[in-house]
Amino acid sequence: MADLLNSDDASIDSAGGGIAQRLSQRLNRYWRVVATGISFLLFGFGGLVLRIVIFPILNLMILERNARVRVSRYVIRRAFRGFVEVMRCLGVLRYEVRGLERLERQGLLILANHPTLIDTIFLMAFVKQADCIVKSQLWRNPFTGGPVRAADYISNDDSVELIDDCIASLKAGNNLIIFPEGTRTAENGAISLKRGAANVAVRSMANVTPVVIHCAPPTLHKGKKWWQVPNVIAHFKIEVKQDIEIAEIVAEAGNESLAARRLTAYLQDYFKNEISINI
Repeated sequence: MADLLNSDDASIDSAGGGIAQRLSQRLNRYWRVVATGISFLLFGFGGLVLRIVIFPILNLMILERNARVRVSRYVIRRAFRGFVEVMRCLGVLRYEVRGLERLERQGLLILANHPTLIDTIFLMAFVKQADCIVKSQLWRNPFTGGPVRAADYISNDDSVELIDDCIASLKAGNNLIIFPEGTRTAENGAISLKRGAANVAVRSMANVTPVVIHCAPPTLHKGKKWWQVPNVIAHFKIEVKQDIEIAEIVAEAGNESLAARRLTAYLQDYFKNEISINI
């Protein structure tokens, strides 16, 4: 009889513990929805502060354009680093960065996959003197227009001059960040690269510094709203890989057009393989 009573007590304790755990997980998820909303509000507010206060002051204090652009990019990098830390402290996400020392160089062509909405923020937070291609509508956005103009990022408005602008940025010693997919990865996880990034690499003869971004469980991915957070906290793993040398690909192809196609195919297989390893 005593054994039976003890068994019943253990079952009750186990059931109670399971209910408490599920309740805790549900409350944590609700909090992460609220915290994600707070994070995006802070991002918008920060953009307005930069546009209305910080960058007008920089315009008055630093008259030389190139120096002003460098300082503006530094301010944006620190602001994005702070934003990432806020999201971590609020419990929205966790992250780790591997191979960060490989970004301590100049004139890098950084190509990354694009699984989430905040991939750009992550890379801009950790890459010094970063340049990137920005959608033309962000130049007109009240929250992002000021920082984008101050940092003199590359607009995708003029597709004819886009590659030339990218090459000029690399030659100036900037670290150029490009997402070769052109948009976030499809919902099914399939990687499909555009040829533009490979054209930049081939025409500039710049080796590729690949960055593989993995997020598990998926969050802020294509087709999902910001409030559709996963059941558990998302973990970002950002890996800066060894450079991919392109000289041999270009030499074997014989012309830039064929070299760009071959490099695109190579990079597509590369990112597919790297992502599958992380799954």
